Amino acid sequence: MFRGSVVALVTPFAKDGSVDERVLRDLVAFHIKNGSDGIVPCGTTGESATLDYDEHEKVIEVCIQAAKGRIPVIAGTGSNSTQEAVMMSRKAERAGADGLLLVSPYYNKPTQKGLYLHFREIAGSVKIPIMLYNIASRTAVNIEPETIARLAADCKNIVAVKEASGSLDQMSRVIALCGEKFTVTSGDDSLTLPLMAIGGAGIVSVVANIVPKDVKEMVTAFASGDSAKAQRLHYRLAPLVKAMFIETNPIPVKTAMGLLGMCEPSLRLPMCEMAPENLARLEKALKDYGLL
Repeated sequence: MFRGSVVALVTPFAKDGSVDERVLRDLVAFHIKNGSDGIVPCGTTGESATLDYDEHEKVIEVCIQAAKGRIPVIAGTGSNSTQEAVMMSRKAERAGADGLLLVSPYYNKPTQKGLYLHFREIAGSVKIPIMLYNIASRTAVNIEPETIARLAADCKNIVAVKEASGSLDQMSRVIALCGEKFTVTSGDDSLTLPLMAIGGAGIVSVVANIVPKDVKEMVTAFASGDSAKAQRLHYRLAPLVKAMFIETNPIPVKTAMGLLGMCEPSLRLPMCEMAPENLARLEKALKDYGLL
């Protein structure tokens, strides 16, 4: 479930600022058609931080209904409150989510013991598989490899981690400590191929929102032993990937989807529209790739 090209799905908003359920269903169908291996609603790219509880639940439910079992739905249910994460995780499980993505608690800056106890509590409250989400640049705390290994050993449903630390050294350490049964995927599109080269299983991708077929093709090429093809695709994708992060995610990808007619480019404050000079850079990257 956590292998291959998994899409960190945007949450489309209508012009009035509400969640656009029709477009959300269309996006799920788009990723099924283009061969994505899974979707993650309500993650960082899905602007989960500015969804209220009802919206959060509705986005997950709509994705599950639209997927109809054709593609795994891995629901983002993390929180800096353990109690809230337990509540959202249980609701996602009841709604039919195939798995959960749990970001490390943000702002609190817990110790490694606190992280362990937090994730253990959530894991004990549900039965579906869990992917940890390690992104210290947003949460201010790193889940150390030893803590991940301890969780993997003690909690049978903690089976994967989305590593957005940006450190291949750390990813190597996680793979070495956790063994083959534990899945390590990249949280950075630029590191998908390098991580797979050291034993990683794929990507939870931002850029796959707009080019799912290409990301899937790169991951599949490497997994099937065609490293030369995977490298070609990696280098072709690289400028587009870079453009997705010229401002804070999901501003560029949401803007790109607006330019491509995939959804309204609406964002929720404090996310805001791109600076004109960065918008020009994004448009150039889309044109150079052949999307505009």
